[in-house]
Amino acid sequence: MSALVIGHRGAPGYRPEHSAASYRLAFELGADAVEPDVVATRDGVLVVRHENEIGGTTDVAQHPEFADRRTTKTVHGAEVTGWFTEDFTWDELRSLRVRERIAELRPDSAAFDGRERMLRLADVLELLREHEQTTGRRVGLVVEIKHATYFAALGLPLDELLARELAHSGWSAETGLVIESFELGVLERLKASGLDARYVYLIEKAGAPADRVARDGSAARTYADDLTDSGLDALAAAVDGISVDKAYLLPWTPLGSSVGDLVSHAHRRGLVVYTWTLRPENAFLDSRHRTGDGRAAFGRWQREFDEILSTGVDGVFADHPDLAVSRTA
Repeated sequence: MSALVIGHRGAPGYRPEHSAASYRLAFELGADAVEPDVVATRDGVLVVRHENEIGGTTDVAQHPEFADRRTTKTVHGAEVTGWFTEDFTWDELRSLRVRERIAELRPDSAAFDGRERMLRLADVLELLREHEQTTGRRVGLVVEIKHATYFAALGLPLDELLARELAHSGWSAETGLVIESFELGVLERLKASGLDARYVYLIEKAGAPADRVARDGSAARTYADDLTDSGLDALAAAVDGISVDKAYLLPWTPLGSSVGDLVSHAHRRGLVVYTWTLRPENAFLDSRHRTGDGRAAFGRWQREFDEILSTGVDGVFADHPDLAVSRTA
């Protein structure tokens, strides 16, 4: 069975991420599922942004009426300056237009800056419904919960907001609903609430989850601890799968993981394995697959994609869904 191709924030290799055009293009390019990241507004509306800081992905800086909202905050130990979704109502955010996040690498996508407004999760659900009604093809939904511990401290529990949003949506594990997060606690709470989905735990190549750090400080168990035999055993009892930084699946990396080992170890415990993110530009490829044409040029992406897919991974997140589909066909 070929790996699931998940349009990472739609098709952001071609259109600004999390825009309606990005999602629609992902559908057209053959993505099996799409991945919206969710954060919250001040009035509890779930909006789709990769981060709660929106200065780099919207035109908020060009709105003088919001100049006084620019501030500096600490988000999971990192100091960030900009504009934050939790300081706006949805009515205010809907006036903003989206922009390409990495314009220097993706000028073709940046050509679409300013054309479309921000989206709520509800808007993405509607785009998925429209696509299925028009084509008869269902595209799956992979929702990533961002900064759950941070938002809970603000009185905006993302698990409760998401459960309410999806309660009568028709989405379930059977219809292709996956919920993921870098924080295991929020997944466990949602699962205990009875929300019918497949739950996938995201794993960074370094550091520790924010919920554990908030609870245990410097003694917090790390992401690497989750990938030991005992860690995988515990995850198998808590979630349906893991989604790992692609570095875990590439040979000759500083992580020292052998190709296929992690996937086979997880599979033996009944865990599915996804990985992120497949991107063709030199800037994102392993050094062995780069060419000499600059950071924005496409390197030998086919080799890297094939290398990752050869591990038997169950799903891949891709910025250019058509390229990933071409290697899984």
